[in-house]
Amino acid sequence: MDRNNYYGGESASLTLNLLWERFCPGQPVPENLGRNVDYNVDLVPKFMMGDGKLVKALIHTGVEKYMEFKAADGSYTLKDGRIHRVPSTGYEALQSPLMSFFEKRRARNFLMYVEEYDQNNPSTWQQCDLSRMSMRDLYAKHGLAKDTIEFLGHSVALERDETYLNLPALVTVKKMKLYNDSNNRFADTKSPFIYPLYGLGELPQSFARLSAVYGGTYMLNKSDAKPVFGEDGKVVGVESEGETARAKVVVGDPSYFPDKVRRGQQVVRAICIMSHPIPGTSEAHSVQIILPQGQLGRRSDVYVFCSSYAHNVAAKGKWIASVSTTVETSTPERELQAGLDLLGAVDYKFVHISDVNEPLADGKADGCFISKGYDATTHFESTMEDALDMYFRITGEPVDLSAPPPGQQG
Repeated sequence: MDRNNYYGGESASLTLNLLWERFCPGQPVPENLGRNVDYNVDLVPKFMMGDGKLVKALIHTGVEKYMEFKAADGSYTLKDGRIHRVPSTGYEALQSPLMSFFEKRRARNFLMYVEEYDQNNPSTWQQCDLSRMSMRDLYAKHGLAKDTIEFLGHSVALERDETYLNLPALVTVKKMKLYNDSNNRFADTKSPFIYPLYGLGELPQSFARLSAVYGGTYMLNKSDAKPVFGEDGKVVGVESEGETARAKVVVGDPSYFPDKVRRGQQVVRAICIMSHPIPGTSEAHSVQIILPQGQLGRRSDVYVFCSSYAHNVAAKGKWIASVSTTVETSTPERELQAGLDLLGAVDYKFVHISDVNEPLADGKADGCFISKGYDATTHFESTMEDALDMYFRITGEPVDLSAPPPGQQG
């Protein structure tokens, strides 16, 4: 049950008309942008890691049969005001302009170590117990320079700030292996990321289609939808238009439970419509650019996401870019400027700020299982960790994403 008249809630993909209704109410949509139906603009754009948890969940549930995907063209990082392609393998490290000659060899050796590391095979550890050693110490053991550590941590492991340096190295090494495995998951890909044709709104629509096969019902435009509670404080269902759908468990995003969540961080995003690709990306139709916080004098990274008509999210000749970051000051839009400066000329820009709300409780006591808000990252790994944790809290059992889809077991 959704209060909106479109699928996806906060992470919906909007047509031109819906986009203007949200950000420019009462103003006509410019005719030079083309047809309304040619646009599917993500409010919270994110790529999928090719070997990540969301892709595995789509395969596990069978939802991938309802969707089509296209690989992203590249992943870039910022150094000294210029963007460079992110090397993810030892060979790519040797070709990268991000590092000096001797540093390239050290980075290559480190990436080869990460590729070969097997938690269950001590012979690959090189006398390093990564469950005990910090990531800072592992970098030091390999003699890596500060700039190399920066792009490895933020653009390969996709860490969001510097706190990871003092945590067990195994956590970050697994993230680097995920990046590499995602790069190698599909043939002829130029990045570890994939993205659905017609935008992220295809995700809830595809799950709704599969749900219908099993008797599920998806209701849109229920603006007054709200959870209903019994005298004991436990949820008993969801009410809309004077009727109550009875349920023992209710799952929803934080906006449906304002008194059961706390506000954490805030994220500021700028959605931009352009008539050209991002300069310096080899005319790419879809890219991620990570601006490490150390390059900007910030505590958290800035992320740039871009897709285009090649993914059926815009009219022919149009690109959709988004710049996002965690809010750190009282002037959030200014915090996006470094990312906006990379885009070149922008035809139209829309800025919005979102609260990253979190539930106050785990939901077991009252039957309300509430998701977290979307962070600033341009991939789905943290979102999927939240979803899998919710499933465990609801059912008491973890999801085995390696199992075949329902109906194919055995």
